[in-house]
Amino acid sequence: MQSASRAFTMAAPTEVPTEVPTAVATAAPMVEPTAGPMVEPTAGPMVEPTAGLMEVPMAEPTAGLMEVPMAEPTEAVEGEDSSYRIRDSGVEADAGVLETRLIDIGREKFASEIWGRAPLLTRRAGTFTDLFSVEAVDELISRRGLRTPFLRVAKDGTTLPDSSFTSPGGVGATISDQLDDTMLWRNLADGATLVLQALHRTWEPISQFGTALSDELGHPVQVNAYITPPRNQGFRHHYDVHDVFVVQIEGTKRWVIHEPVHPAPLRNQPWTDHRAAVARAAAEPACIDTVLEPGDCLYLPRGWIHAAEARGEISIHLTVGVHTWTRHALAEHLTRAALAALGDDPEMRGALPMGIDDPDDEITAVREHLIAALAEADATSLFHRARREQARPAPLGPLAQFAAIHDLGPDTTVKLRSALYARLEGSHLVTRVGRVAVADDETPSVTRLLDGEPHPTKTLATDLVERLLRAGILVPAEQ
Repeated sequence: MQSASRAFTMAAPTEVPTEVPTAVATAAPMVEPTAGPMVEPTAGPMVEPTAGLMEVPMAEPTAGLMEVPMAEPTEAVEGEDSSYRIRDSGVEADAGVLETRLIDIGREKFASEIWGRAPLLTRRAGTFTDLFSVEAVDELISRRGLRTPFLRVAKDGTTLPDSSFTSPGGVGATISDQLDDTMLWRNLADGATLVLQALHRTWEPISQFGTALSDELGHPVQVNAYITPPRNQGFRHHYDVHDVFVVQIEGTKRWVIHEPVHPAPLRNQPWTDHRAAVARAAAEPACIDTVLEPGDCLYLPRGWIHAAEARGEISIHLTVGVHTWTRHALAEHLTRAALAALGDDPEMRGALPMGIDDPDDEITAVREHLIAALAEADATSLFHRARREQARPAPLGPLAQFAAIHDLGPDTTVKLRSALYARLEGSHLVTRVGRVAVADDETPSVTRLLDGEPHPTKTLATDLVERLLRAGILVPAEQ
């Protein structure tokens, strides 16, 4: 099988709601990155439909989406819609996981033509079993002692209660919501989809993959696995508030996709705010109707409506959710910085006139002050702080760390802990695990450490190395 990518460029949706919802969806624990300290994506489920949407019968896949060999760059496939094109491959020698695992059109082309704009289907000859597998599912469910919300169960568009698949942990484990493998087997046999959530926190290969992809994209990443029995679907037509890469691991799954009714939704604009529009769109002919096989990857920007159904065998796929930072996020950071500055202005802290009835003049004056404050606001530090707080650094081995400090000597080799988002801000090294004061004579050592490469202690400031080891910022080079 040759590798082929398909980019789907659609016309602008014909129906765009004119009102922006203001209510925050309770089904979506993820908060917009701009709304203050970010919560870890593992804190709860990704937004998926939970009830009530009319099911639309799924027709047989259209012949127009058959797999074809790689053609010349940007050449349209004969007989296909003109918006469905084969893209040229061009993986660079130093390509990261995006190009080596998920796409084959090159990073620059993906960034300029696909990212946030259109779906992309990539057919690959390889597999993803090094990331995840049937055996991984069985181990996580039966041997790891996972609890909710690391797994949920869905059937016919409804998320089942935790009590239907959890039970007490038994002697020595005084918890009541540990996964019950027997109950989960019965649910699976009855047609339910099992959703293993936040695998970037529980399965090491995916943890490494997710960290690398997040670093490449510059946006936080969450990974879930969906295990669906033959001829079943866990969720009906809906859209997500994050971009996704769908990676088929085992079996086959059919995807039916429609154009957005609310393009580029924010975190607090879930599909349930547009339930009727989603249902109407789902009743129309699909713009994409295809079957994913092991090794295939489908990229969907947030807002694209989709539903998926397993074919004749159990399907396992990964949903790599990319929680994109937005311009709206930057606007919120600017606003927060401007308001903080206005808080230092005695005039802006002053009371409105007594007996005020018509505030128009006051609003005009406040608007002028606010515009001036926005022009001067520097939201860079707020943005970087939100990024640091959004995710977790690489795992830290406490005993290995203890040994490194105990045996610290000139030849001890250390490195910056991965995924720490470390930055030198003035006289402080700022990371996801805290701030450390840096003396002027230590700055060159910190600068060297920020390259992420291993360094022997004798080339650095020894006292600094010990402080950073104790702070969990440096780790032994072999860790």
